Amino acid sequence: MSRFLKKLYIFLILLFMYAPIAVMVVQSFNSSKSRAHWGGFTLRWYGGMFADEAIMAALRNTLSIALLSSVIATLISVPACLAIVQMKPRSRRVVMGVTNIPMLNADIVTGISMMLLLLSLGIRFGYGSILLSHITFNIPYVILSIMPRLGSLDKSYYEAALDLGASPVTAFFRVVLPELMPGIVSGMLMAFTMSVDDFIITHFTRGAGVDTLSTKIYTEMRKGILPE
Repeated sequence: MSRFLKKLYIFLILLFMYAPIAVMVVQSFNSSKSRAHWGGFTLRWYGGMFADEAIMAALRNTLSIALLSSVIATLISVPACLAIVQMKPRSRRVVMGVTNIPMLNADIVTGISMMLLLLSLGIRFGYGSILLSHITFNIPYVILSIMPRLGSLDKSYYEAALDLGASPVTAFFRVVLPELMPGIVSGMLMAFTMSVDDFIITHFTRGAGVDTLSTKIYTEMRKGILPE
């Protein structure tokens, strides 16, 4: 009985998580403009979506910003983690606490703060401002993913490589980096996901005529929910 209840509990959790997505997928093939009843199977909404240049431009912006921001945030976070781990324990706690603040802040606070910072620096709002804001809020997630892996790394491997004649750079790329790679990859994937998912920060830092999927969908929903 206990096993059955556990399985039922997990099933209900998964059902509530994925049922709305399943309904949306099914309704995307509904030929009727009304979501209230089924009008038959069709692919014309997908045809309309792919033919809409504004939607495709938003998709390209979303994917390119997510890819660039996750890669750049990862390239910044790896040396940052190496520097943090060399600090004294007290300094390390302070730096990690400051690093974690963006993850604890509400998105609207981060979005408004980024908007005010960009305005004060005279940076023009557009694709570049969105990219900068995404890099900024992605860095803490990548650091959080890499630090546990770096903390568990045995320093004797690196020292042994140096004793065997490897230069510090070679020892890093041949010994340290492969050990950190799982944390680096997971951090980059998390950053990519967070960037694709973000709406609020993008909304405050985008310029006129520049949309990601989230801001484009929000704009279109204000006009009415269209099947496309």
